[in-house]
Amino acid sequence: MAEADQVENSAAQSGASALGAQANPSARLRSGGPGPNFDLLRRLINFWPPLLFSGIRVRSIAEDWSRVEAELRLSWRNRNGAGVIFGGTLFAMTDPFYPLMIQHRLGPDYLVWTKSAEIDFVSPGRDLARVVFLLSEEDIAAIKAATAGGEKHLQSFSIEITDRQGETIARVTLIVYVRKKRMQA
Repeated sequence: MAEADQVENSAAQSGASALGAQANPSARLRSGGPGPNFDLLRRLINFWPPLLFSGIRVRSIAEDWSRVEAELRLSWRNRNGAGVIFGGTLFAMTDPFYPLMIQHRLGPDYLVWTKSAEIDFVSPGRDLARVVFLLSEEDIAAIKAATAGGEKHLQSFSIEITDRQGETIARVTLIVYVRKKRMQA
């Protein structure tokens, strides 16, 4: 069995991936095989039902997973009673990306997921919402150091969702759980 297939089967069996089976198309990235086609990967992520049915679109993914850009256009699917973007959709726009980025940077030996979040709605989203996720080398180094002995680590990220003009729509604080997987005997 090819190494990429083993990684896919392992991730599918353990359920440890940040986005479940959706993350499997990028298993080649984690396995050290040929690099993935990031445009194809971006398109596959955009077809993940929680994003697809909310109208959330990934616009770009950096090859090293240090940056992801996403946007959300106001539509009938995400409009609330006041005619602006539903707050839950704005939160959904921030939920999966840091865990996905960290998982890809650290590899399959780590468990990663969103533990908690807090959102502060600053102004209504009337047309377009944009968000940029940045993951620095310092973030990764801190996570690796904190989890080296198998301990859990809670990493905090501050995110700003903006409109087309760059004005703040919402501020989100996301807490991501990270731990090295325990070796099975």
